Amino acid sequence: MPELRHPETEYEHEDLSAGGILGFLAGLAITGFVIHIILVGMYVYLDTYQKKHEPEGSPLVRRAGKEDMRQPTPEIANKFPLPRLEVNERNEIYAFRRKEEETLNTYGVDPKTGVVHIPIERAMQLVAQRGLPVAAQSPQAAKKPGESTEPANRERRRPVSNVPHQR
Repeated sequence: MPELRHPETEYEHEDLSAGGILGFLAGLAITGFVIHIILVGMYVYLDTYQKKHEPEGSPLVRRAGKEDMRQPTPEIANKFPLPRLEVNERNEIYAFRRKEEETLNTYGVDPKTGVVHIPIERAMQLVAQRGLPVAAQSPQAAKKPGESTEPANRERRRPVSNVPHQR
């Protein structure tokens, strides 16, 4: 029986061997490991070189000890003058937001200044009931040519009084 093959059709005679793939991956892993070891060694060398060649500090500056100030512990960080960098930004912003929400949604008095705050919902109700305060106008600014300055001719608005608080 004659071979049924088209003369222009060919195929790959050699497939990619598993040994070749594994050899490439092993070489890649070894190369990555060697690069890692070289970089660690380089950083250790540069760190010791920097520590050895660090200039002497000013005698006027008092150091707390021989702590490594590049990686301070929380105890050392608390000795730094204010303002300090944030240690844990996420927890600090959550605490700040909680305090703001509490101020917006509760009644209270600031002990230092004596200023009273009420919940924002209640404040909006009071503004809806009483209206916004109106600034007092001088008689000269309110008078138009040919208009009387008599209060009976103008509508009067009552200014919003402060909310009384208990002490």
